[in-house]
Amino acid sequence: MVPARKRSRTKPKASPSGGGARFTRGEHVRVVPLYQPKPKVPIEGAREIREVEETRLASLTYRGGPLLTRVEVYTIFWGVTWKEPAGQELMKRINDFYHAILPSPLLTQMEEYNVPGQQIGHGVWVGTKAISTGAPKVSVTDTTVRTWLKKWTNGGTVRRWTKNALYFIYLDPGIVSVMGGARSCQSFCGYHNNAGKLYYAVMPYPSCTGCLGGMDPFDALTGTSSHELCEAITDPVPGTGWYDDNFGEIGDICAWRFKQVVGYTVQLEWSNKHQGCI
Repeated sequence: MVPARKRSRTKPKASPSGGGARFTRGEHVRVVPLYQPKPKVPIEGAREIREVEETRLASLTYRGGPLLTRVEVYTIFWGVTWKEPAGQELMKRINDFYHAILPSPLLTQMEEYNVPGQQIGHGVWVGTKAISTGAPKVSVTDTTVRTWLKKWTNGGTVRRWTKNALYFIYLDPGIVSVMGGARSCQSFCGYHNNAGKLYYAVMPYPSCTGCLGGMDPFDALTGTSSHELCEAITDPVPGTGWYDDNFGEIGDICAWRFKQVVGYTVQLEWSNKHQGCI
């Protein structure tokens, strides 16, 4: 997760739009930043300059932590709208996205970040659950998400923990996610985190310009979900896997730059090998 272009892992981060995102001192970047529209009047050579700067400056280094070598995605739809017809249809579309994308070339890209004893391969979608119990009515903090996720996994409400499990938690439209003092649609569009060996991502419904980026909500969701998916695979405990002290995780350098993979909108991800976003 990454509020765009965060500079230091040991300093509070400002929002990509110049706003008031505040993160705990010492916290690593782990969020999808808000969309930053291009200037109406193109600046000659601006894109080329940016790409040269990325090539010169960006380099993910491995910090010795765990990787999700065969990621097992379990989707949780937390709220009261997911059992309605429109919610059911969106759930199906999101689950179909994971079913298609986890064995796709997007995951093949991650293989360049293999390390001895941890070889990244394709993943698998392993299940889903719509949960209304305890659903937030206005906002939900990361601490509350952790508490409920532990209850769900320990109590058998959702699939139990495995070392490659990654729980994607989708919130009702209108529910604000609060992480490290920052709020969704003000400072970020989604994030991933860990509670010990529990790895998860929180995906608020995109309902603002900064989280839609000119796309429809479904494409915005698959784009931001792919951002967090690739970051969670390569850096499940933020800052201990593949990380760059200047730019953050694999998706941060390439935020809001997309391509189509197996018919879905996904974000470009940073490649050390190619020194660019691919």
